[in-house]
Amino acid sequence: MATSTTAGTPAAPDPAIVGGSSSNKDNNAELTYLKSLVSQLNAKITSIEGAAKNAAASIVGSGGSGDGVRMILIGPPGAGKGTQAPKILEHYKNNVCHLATGDMLREQVSKGTELGKKAKEIMDQGGLVSDEIMVGMIKDQLETNKKCAGGFILDGFPRTTPQAQKLDDMLTSKSQKLDHAVELKIQDSLLISRITGRLIHPASGRSYHKEFSPPKKSMTDDVTGEPLIQRSDDNAETLRKRLATYHAQTADVTSYYRQKGIWTPVDASQSPAVVWKSIQAIFAEQKKEQRA
Repeated sequence: MATSTTAGTPAAPDPAIVGGSSSNKDNNAELTYLKSLVSQLNAKITSIEGAAKNAAASIVGSGGSGDGVRMILIGPPGAGKGTQAPKILEHYKNNVCHLATGDMLREQVSKGTELGKKAKEIMDQGGLVSDEIMVGMIKDQLETNKKCAGGFILDGFPRTTPQAQKLDDMLTSKSQKLDHAVELKIQDSLLISRITGRLIHPASGRSYHKEFSPPKKSMTDDVTGEPLIQRSDDNAETLRKRLATYHAQTADVTSYYRQKGIWTPVDASQSPAVVWKSIQAIFAEQKKEQRA
């Protein structure tokens, strides 16, 4: 309690003590208000982050490229699908899978499975494996291969309209769709010249050519030093049969995707570097349309 300076006269109240109760109330009110603001801001941040994630998922789910792509490479054997696919993977930072049905079948052949035995007999005769087998292999990969969740490059599939329709069904069930159907076009005579000199590294799929792109050391992979092979079906007679079958069936597939508005032809008789620039231009055009 304050003391009086004059005897018998009550001391004036201490302003600090008198005002203390009111000041504390003001401070508490201000603190409560600030806490309320922080809570509102946190709620707003959470809302904005959620909207951004939903928007990104919507872009990818609707077939937009985002961080990946869903596309098919159409082209006869030797057109350069195996050369361009790794470039596309690198372009999308390996966020997508590359499913080359030819390699998948040859793996079954090398393992000696029942599917492999049937496939080898058909391929050696220049025929194409049945729709049922091909669709089953692709469906299994799209459902179980984790890399395929970000998108895919299909190389050698679909080759028939029923296969294309089955693929659409698979994607529709996931609310997805194809971004591109790129066809690598080249004359048969040039293909035969290319393929009969083709050399393959089985483990990686890297390809060379005896004349146009030979390995540094004869019949040896430049990267691993492992031996190269020439496929049993890479001969002129078998190739002519494969090309005849390919053209008979694939013409309908290109027509199918042309009608859907996602088909783009690329001149594959050019150098691989020029072909790649053409494919990059296709991706760039899609991004431009998405921004418009």
